[in-house]
Amino acid sequence: MKPLLLKGVRPYGEGEPIDLLIRDGVIAEGTDPEAEVVEGNGAVLLPGFVDLHTHLREPGREDTETIETGSRAAALGGYTAVFAMANTDPVADNAVIVEHVARRGKEVGLVDVHPVGAVTVGLKGEKLAELGTMANSKANVRVFSDDGHCVHDPLIMRRALEYSKALNAVIAQHAEEPRLTIGAQAHEGENASRLGLQGWPAAAEESIVARDCLLAKQVDAKLHVCHVSTTGTADVLKWAKARGTKVSAEVTPHHLILTDDRLSTYDPVNKVNPPLRTQSDVDALRQALADGTIDCVATDHAPHAIQDKDCEWSAARPGMLGLQTALSIVVETMVKTGLLDWRGVARVMSEKPAEIAGLTDQGRPIEVGEPANLVLVDPDATWTVNGAELASIAGNTPFEGMELPGAVTATILRGRVTAQAGRIAE
Repeated sequence: MKPLLLKGVRPYGEGEPIDLLIRDGVIAEGTDPEAEVVEGNGAVLLPGFVDLHTHLREPGREDTETIETGSRAAALGGYTAVFAMANTDPVADNAVIVEHVARRGKEVGLVDVHPVGAVTVGLKGEKLAELGTMANSKANVRVFSDDGHCVHDPLIMRRALEYSKALNAVIAQHAEEPRLTIGAQAHEGENASRLGLQGWPAAAEESIVARDCLLAKQVDAKLHVCHVSTTGTADVLKWAKARGTKVSAEVTPHHLILTDDRLSTYDPVNKVNPPLRTQSDVDALRQALADGTIDCVATDHAPHAIQDKDCEWSAARPGMLGLQTALSIVVETMVKTGLLDWRGVARVMSEKPAEIAGLTDQGRPIEVGEPANLVLVDPDATWTVNGAELASIAGNTPFEGMELPGAVTATILRGRVTAQAGRIAE
């Protein structure tokens, strides 16, 4: 592999532009006249993004996304590693499936694809899956989640946490008390009442987060809370962290910007689980991300077929695309508002998710000798979202037609350019 020279880049958006040499997949000193040149033009240089929460749909729903198309979307969005959720068909609850996902990710080679193993067999919440077998497989699974379903039985959740501690793994919980969300279609509040939609109460999330924090503290295991959506959950996390609980949490880009006011059109593109909440929740989530109560941003990238979204609200499946719009939403909601600088963006999109998942080669400092997993960002660019032009097979983006700030100009995986100027580097 030829050396790579990034000309005129600003690490973390700080100082004057510099030239940065990459040789043999790591950041090196000096320069090299034989190096392939990428013109930075003053772009911000950050560690490559890491997404703890991606739905790649393979195996089983290749009509909506594949590991290849999802990897393309990820690379174009500035990601160098993604975690593929277990709710595939068949479910990734055994070594065969997780090894298939890992193998396909390596074959595509655009991002590091890490399979997430299911906590329970078939995501049914009744019996623990083969956590040890998946952890010791070639896929080396270290994150387990029944995402899409809550591990609602407290005994099973405790056992999962105990096993995960022995495996040095993390349990990522979809926090939703199912008995409080039967038939739920929208955030329980004024808009749901006005629109005649069954409410999804905030307490359904907050009660599970509180319970699981208590369990994680008791067994001294690592808990990760998926897609935090309420003010109360942020409060519970702050309390739990103050007690020394090993809990981390993520927030999605859409929960940082969209509210349940979007539901007035009954457009199912806005249907997501957990649901869009209120403006006060959005404000609280932004502050919690800024102060570290919420550790990171994760996309919950969820592609769906047209027939699963172009239908009546109650029949539509929840979920939104997120990989190619995540950076821009973070810029809009956190950077432009002054809540985060570019080092803060690196923290919530690269460093903390890599740390939570135990990755040693991602989210690393931009220093000589470190792996060259990097992303170049034009902070002054704007672009208009067009779902049909995104790399995913599906087009269900709630940001259709929106002009967003910030654009990925190049993504680099171990010294190799995977995406540049809005195109995959073949």
